[in-house]
Amino acid sequence: MTGYERFIAALRREEADRVPIWELVINEPTLTAFGASSLEEFVEMEDLDGICIFEDMRLRPLEAEEQEEFVWRGRTIHGGEGKLVVDEWGIVWGMSEFGIPYPVDGPIKSREDLKRYEPPNPCDEHRLKSLREAVKRFKGRKAIVFLTHDGFEFPHYLRGGMENLLADYIEDPYMAHSVAEIVIEYKIKLMQRAIDEGADVAVSGDDYATRKGLIMSPRHFREFILPYLKRSVDAAHERGAYYIKHTDGNIWAILDDLIEAGIDAIDPLEPVAGMDIGEVKAKYGNRVALVGNVDCSYLLCYGTVEEVVEAVKETIAKASPGGGHILASSNSIHPAVKPELYKAMVEAAKEYGRYPIDQKLIAEYRKKNYIAKYIASE
Repeated sequence: MTGYERFIAALRREEADRVPIWELVINEPTLTAFGASSLEEFVEMEDLDGICIFEDMRLRPLEAEEQEEFVWRGRTIHGGEGKLVVDEWGIVWGMSEFGIPYPVDGPIKSREDLKRYEPPNPCDEHRLKSLREAVKRFKGRKAIVFLTHDGFEFPHYLRGGMENLLADYIEDPYMAHSVAEIVIEYKIKLMQRAIDEGADVAVSGDDYATRKGLIMSPRHFREFILPYLKRSVDAAHERGAYYIKHTDGNIWAILDDLIEAGIDAIDPLEPVAGMDIGEVKAKYGNRVALVGNVDCSYLLCYGTVEEVVEAVKETIAKASPGGGHILASSNSIHPAVKPELYKAMVEAAKEYGRYPIDQKLIAEYRKKNYIAKYIASE
């Protein structure tokens, strides 16, 4: 089977020849540790079953009037190291190590700013350059996943901080809904363009929770975020694409809501946040596919190869039987991940993820709990 066929079979909650392997984000140093010069080349070299493509965004240094050549491609900014940059939304970004951006400020501070604000044009040609390259290289061989957003992450970027948006939920609901409407209209148009040009799957990257629980109350989630997520899911399905919902943290309080919104898969089910993938499989595996969830907070940073292999076996035993599982980390392959441990994860998944999953492996590993020692150490 091709990687595309494996990936789509999992989203249909079916068994393929083996469990597919994918990552939302792969940063340095892992990205080029084994000789790859790009994400596309890395996906080929490691024989991953899908690739996640981000929108291309033009940027300019904060102090300059004109845009420069460096662009935001994926989770990193190329060419703007050491500078504060402004994107086409008017959001100011700083950069941490390896060019990973973090939001610093946003353009909508008041109702007056809201009235004057004009978002970028989702139909601009340059936004899908990376997607087109991926379609040309991978279409039909590997699943092409396009990153979008729903009603939380970009709204708090635009408002200049999460705390401002959360305050809006109580003090100015009109502002909260208005900013979410600006974002979702843009994101849906761009996502549907991406699907029309060859993306097979959409993934929303908005995080709703920490390890302790939701960032907002369940009531506020249902009022200010869920309707926009559902619109995004419906828009992807209208174009014939699948939809993965990514969110970190403990999301038990809203997991029913996410599934009822129509998502095809949930990612990444963070184990240190109490999201046991076996428990989720038992409760929801007949309704939604699961993506994840080998720990990248501790295990892939500080563990051993042997510990990683054991964790992969456990994850497969809990989540893979019957299909409906894509193996991935518990968030992303971020800069603290050791490349050799990620490689061990991928190799173990290919070795032990063959269907039908070995019954002895299932019996031995499905009741294990490798994450317990890491949770206990916190």
